[in-house]
Amino acid sequence: MDAFIASWRARGFSPVTIDNDSGLLERTLAALGRPAWEVTPEDIDRVVGDLAVQGRKTSTRRDHVQTFKGFHRFLQARKAAEIEAAFGVRPVCPIDEFSASRHVGDDSPALLPPPAPERVGEFFDFMKQRIATARKYGPAARDYAQFRTLYHAGLRSEEASLLDKPDLHFSRGPFGKLHVRFGKGAHTSGPWPRWVPMLDGLDLVLRWFLEDVRPKLPDSPVLFADESGGSPHRGTIRNRLRYLMELEGRSTADRFSPHALRRACATHNYERGVDLVAIQQMLGHWTVSSTMRYVRPSATFIEDAYQRAVASTLAELSGKDTTS
Repeated sequence: MDAFIASWRARGFSPVTIDNDSGLLERTLAALGRPAWEVTPEDIDRVVGDLAVQGRKTSTRRDHVQTFKGFHRFLQARKAAEIEAAFGVRPVCPIDEFSASRHVGDDSPALLPPPAPERVGEFFDFMKQRIATARKYGPAARDYAQFRTLYHAGLRSEEASLLDKPDLHFSRGPFGKLHVRFGKGAHTSGPWPRWVPMLDGLDLVLRWFLEDVRPKLPDSPVLFADESGGSPHRGTIRNRLRYLMELEGRSTADRFSPHALRRACATHNYERGVDLVAIQQMLGHWTVSSTMRYVRPSATFIEDAYQRAVASTLAELSGKDTTS
């Protein structure tokens, strides 16, 4: 495990990711109850089944499987000869098509549509009002800027938590850009950096945050620092959003998660005509098919698209008549 973790550092994984995933791997190996090279598909099914019985989410079960799979691939690539010489076993990965965990797009909660633009707008209006009356201005204003960033830039919670102040580049491109240095890679490949434009006025929000709010929080490089100056954990961000929606007083059906804001970013940009490949690049997906799983157009999407097309055609015809 020490060698595996050293390879993470060499590939540029963040300390937060290393701490989280190494702890997850330790728990997975303990639950399997035998050396990784002796684990069978039945062992994987048993551990994942136990997690399901405990009520763990599909995403949590998937994380256990993927972390073990990455460790086993490391053993096959770096330690196979050593293991075979010592134990007479050639490592063969026990994870197959039947034990592979499903993508988040296959989870039942993702079948629900993301919050509509009107609902997101109402939530941000509530947060703006809260800033004026909050006992602590800094944390309340930070929450507002952070969740606006999750929505307008389509970031994952951990990507936003690992942003530093120098990652804001207001002069890059027509809107300014965020440098997401710790973008999520595929198949334990390490960070996949990307540049994300500050759309829909996000540049104004982040300028305000950097100049007026950030100095009121503890001094550190972290952009959305917690009250100790450190990077907030993704679980903390999720719990914070839940707490804010409880304060808002909306029904459970009107509440959403940080990941739902990311899906809302994809859906709302798609509905207003942004190219799907552009959304893919923005969200940091490896394939367009992954992006399509995030897009959940509204019930009137076809009618709205039809009306826009008709209006555009009539405008063209009217223009031609006028010139003739």
